[in-house]
Amino acid sequence: MSRIGKMPIPLSDQAKIEINAESVRVTGPKGVLEQALTAEVTITEEGGSVTVQRIDDSKRARAMHGLYRMLISNMVTGVTKGFTRKLEIAGIGYRAELKNDLLALTLGYSHMIYFKAPDEIKIEVPDQTTVLVSGIDKALVGQVAAKIRSFRKPEPYRGKGIKYEGEVIRRKEGKAAGK
Repeated sequence: MSRIGKMPIPLSDQAKIEINAESVRVTGPKGVLEQALTAEVTITEEGGSVTVQRIDDSKRARAMHGLYRMLISNMVTGVTKGFTRKLEIAGIGYRAELKNDLLALTLGYSHMIYFKAPDEIKIEVPDQTTVLVSGIDKALVGQVAAKIRSFRKPEPYRGKGIKYEGEVIRRKEGKAAGK
């Protein structure tokens, strides 16, 4: 039995869940999220919590059990609290600014990089070296943060580039270390 899959998902007073045969819809103060269901799991709501059960012990059903439990848990958290990823920019002359609804990045290239986020995602730039990506869909927030990071990944020699908050960059010594 999946340790994650068998745990019930607590519902707060703010979140409402609608379960159909083919989808789950979660509504909260921050928005609405919907997830299509697979035939290997069944979802029930009882007493302010949601439980996910699998139909049989096939390999696919076991895999989907924990997956759908976490997807629904992330949906409940997203519509009540939301998700945020913080990116840090390191490097001389590297900076970010918000122009209208575009994120303008100066990352040492000969040109500026302009990034338009999806409508569901909110991007904030509290200072020139910090970018906050927030929204209600955890997967979309992570995907947008990864896309912004991919414009200039942190390099191991000087540590310049865009990294996640708390990410540890393994540093290498340069050519002079070999002598």
